[in-house]
Amino acid sequence: MKKRVLITGAAGFLGSHLCDRFIKEDYHVIGMDNLITGDLKNIEHLFKLEQFEFYNHDVSKFVHVSGGLDYILHFASPASPIDYLKIPIQTLKVGSLGTHNLLGLAKEKKARIMIASTSEVYGDPLVHPQTEDYYGNVNTIGPRGVYDEAKRFQESITMAYHRFHGVETRIARIFNTYGPRMRLNDGRVIPAFIGQALRGEDLTVFGDGSQTRSFCYVDDEVEGLYRLLLSDYVEPVNIGNPDEISILDFAKEIIKLTNSDQKIVLKPLPKDDPMQRQPNIDKAKKILGWEPKVSRAEGMKKTYDYFKSLSKEELYRSEHKDFKKHIKK
Repeated sequence: MKKRVLITGAAGFLGSHLCDRFIKEDYHVIGMDNLITGDLKNIEHLFKLEQFEFYNHDVSKFVHVSGGLDYILHFASPASPIDYLKIPIQTLKVGSLGTHNLLGLAKEKKARIMIASTSEVYGDPLVHPQTEDYYGNVNTIGPRGVYDEAKRFQESITMAYHRFHGVETRIARIFNTYGPRMRLNDGRVIPAFIGQALRGEDLTVFGDGSQTRSFCYVDDEVEGLYRLLLSDYVEPVNIGNPDEISILDFAKEIIKLTNSDQKIVLKPLPKDDPMQRQPNIDKAKKILGWEPKVSRAEGMKKTYDYFKSLSKEELYRSEHKDFKKHIKK
C-alpha cells in the first residue's frame, strides 16, 4: 500500500509544490485547504489522480482524516504581509489552534509531522547570518507579531508534543522562497516587482533599499523540506538560500530581467520590517546533505516566464479579490 501524507495549505504556493513532490514519490496525498489565500488552480492538475484527494477545511477547527497516516505537513498559514495584516486573527488561529489540532492528529495516527516555521521567528535580527540557535528579536505587539508569534508558538507546542507525548516532529524554518504559482499581488518582493514591471509601473522599494533578502527557488526548497521530513533530526533547521542581495540591487535585477525602463520609487519602510535576512545553512548541509542548486538568475527566469503567461485579468486583479469572499467575521 502507498504511504499516506496529509498536506495542509495544499492549494497554496509551497503546499501545491509539495503535493506534486509527494505524488511523484508515489505517496497517497490528502490535500487540505480553506482557500482563504490558496487557489484550486494550483492543484487542479492533481484531481484526476486516484492517489490524490482534497478537503476544503479550516484546520483551526477539529481535523478528522479517515484511515492511517504516515506523515503530516502543516503548511496552512497566510505567508505574506498583505495577507496576515488583512486577516490577523485567522493567522494567529491557524498557527495555534490549527497546529494543536494537527499535532493531536499526529499523536492519534502515530504519524510524523513537519511544521512550516519561518525566518520571521528571528524578527529584525541582531545576529547575521541567522543560525538556528539565535532566539530572535521580535516585537510581540507590532503588526507583524500576528505572524511572527504564531510561528514561534507553533515551534514551542511542536517541541512540547515531541517531549511530552513522544510525537515524531520536524521543524523547518523557511526563508524567502519563490517560483511559479506565487500570487502576483500577494505583497511579497518578487511578485510585487514582476507585477509592477509587467504592468509598466515604477518599482516600489521601501526604505532606502539597503535591507537584504535571500531568495530560494521552490524546487530547492521542496528538496530540503523532503529531506528534513525523512531525517532523524527534531530541532529547527533553516531551509533557504544564503545568496544575499539588497532590495535596491534586486529591483535593478528585475528591471534588467524584464527589459523594462521603469524607475525605482522609494517609500517609507513598514514597521518592524527586518533589515537583514540570510540563513546560515550549515546544519542543513551537515544533517541533510542539502544546499540550493538553482541560481537566482535561473530561478528568476523561470518565475518571470510563469508570470508572463498569466492573463491580463490576473495581471491587473485587485490584491484582495481572490480571498475576500472567503473571510468570515
